[in-house]
Amino acid sequence: MPFEESGSRSNLYYSFSVAGVHVVMLGSYTDFDAGSAQYKWLHADLAKVDRARTPWIVALLHAPWYNTDSAHQGEGESMRKAMEGLLYQARVDIVFAGHVHAYERFGDQCGPVHMTVGDGGNREGFALTFEKPSPPISQFQEASFGHGRLRVVNETHAHWSWHRNDDPDSTIRDEVWLESLAASRACGVSLQAHAPSTSDEL
Repeated sequence: MPFEESGSRSNLYYSFSVAGVHVVMLGSYTDFDAGSAQYKWLHADLAKVDRARTPWIVALLHAPWYNTDSAHQGEGESMRKAMEGLLYQARVDIVFAGHVHAYERFGDQCGPVHMTVGDGGNREGFALTFEKPSPPISQFQEASFGHGRLRVVNETHAHWSWHRNDDPDSTIRDEVWLESLAASRACGVSLQAHAPSTSDEL
C-alpha cells in the first residue's frame, strides 16, 4: 500500500495513479471528520490531481455511503456526511464500496456513480432484503455472486459491467457507459446506448 508516496501517514488511506486514473483508497474505520488526518490528507490529495494527466478519479471504501439493503443500513452515513462534499468538489467519477453482500448501482447526475460490489464471495450469505419501492437513485440491485469490470476507454468515457457468476455461461446483468465528470458539459453521467470511439484509448 503506497501510503507514504501519497503523503498519507496511515496505510488505511492512500492514493496512486495508473493508466489515466487517480485511485483514492479511503478508510471507513479510522477518523474521517473535518479535523481528522484522513480528511486533511484527502483534501490535499484531490487538490493536486491534474485532470489533464489523470482525467478519471475513482474512490474506494468499505462501508457504502448509499445502500437500500437492510444489511449494514446507515453504517457509512457519518463518513458520507463528513467527506462527500470533497468528492463532489473534485468531481470524483466513481465510488466503489463493499461490505453489503449484494450488488447495487446508484446514479447521480452531478456526482459520482456509487457501486456496491460486496457479492464476490462470503461465508455469511447474501444480503437479500432491498428497500421497496427502490428510490430512483438506485438504478440496479441484485443479491447473487458476481464481479465487476471497469474499462477506461479514453479520457472521456469508460464502460462498467457487472457479471453474475451463478450462471454456466458469462452473464452481464448490468452495464453502463460513463462520462468523466471532468469532461461532461452536463455535469453528470452519460448513460449512452452506443460505445464511444476507442481511437485514443488510455
